[in-house]
Amino acid sequence: MKISFAKGVSILAISSLLLVGCQNSSSSEGKPANNETASSSSIAEGSSNTKEQTSNSQAHDHDHDHEHDEETKRIYDGYFEDAQVKDRSLSDWEGDWQSVYPYLQDGTLDEVFEHKAKQKGDKTAEEYKEYYNEGYQTDVDRIMIKENNVTFFKNNEEYSGEYIYDGYEILTYAKGNRGVRYMFKLAEKTEGLPQYIQFSDHNIYPKKADHYHLYWGDDCEALLNEVTHWPTYFPSEMNGHEIVHEMIAH
Repeated sequence: MKISFAKGVSILAISSLLLVGCQNSSSSEGKPANNETASSSSIAEGSSNTKEQTSNSQAHDHDHDHEHDEETKRIYDGYFEDAQVKDRSLSDWEGDWQSVYPYLQDGTLDEVFEHKAKQKGDKTAEEYKEYYNEGYQTDVDRIMIKENNVTFFKNNEEYSGEYIYDGYEILTYAKGNRGVRYMFKLAEKTEGLPQYIQFSDHNIYPKKADHYHLYWGDDCEALLNEVTHWPTYFPSEMNGHEIVHEMIAH
């Protein structure tokens, strides 16, 4: 493990922790009944206690679920402790994925931008569309990940190679929230494939991704500074309307 140096950028202030690096029943017992009448009374009392315990248990479960949901949202929003961050394997992103860029181009995502404009009020729907157009833009319209192999589909061509885990880096953004980039390095140089790929999916420990932003290129450090271009991928079996629903839900 090594601590990476702080890097100042115009949109992103990075302070990071680099692991491997770009280069590398109740406790009390019930009393026995004295006779059958007492036994009957005990049963009734026991039934009442059981109901109370069940009610308390349900309340506890509800509180626990609520706390868990709040923590999950905090993490999604980029607020977490370094100690919460864990290593992840490529299997978290295994599957067949499609770029959302075509849905932006054909107007399917306009509903998302209109929702953001009404909800946040800091940009118009058109301004949001311009912002996401820059972020989503890519000519890699599909990615398949199986075990350690990643296949890029670009301009009707396929490029496939093995990628190995290269650690993670914690990034601190200008507004104070943070994110984690999970990095993988190409095992063997292959024509048409980037030397490095970095995943960002709002998760910070092993968990199956439901979508992700992917950064790729041959300069690991330069990729960590990239904050305006983040091609985004959702499962290929989802249609445009399903993707819109997911985006608005988040």
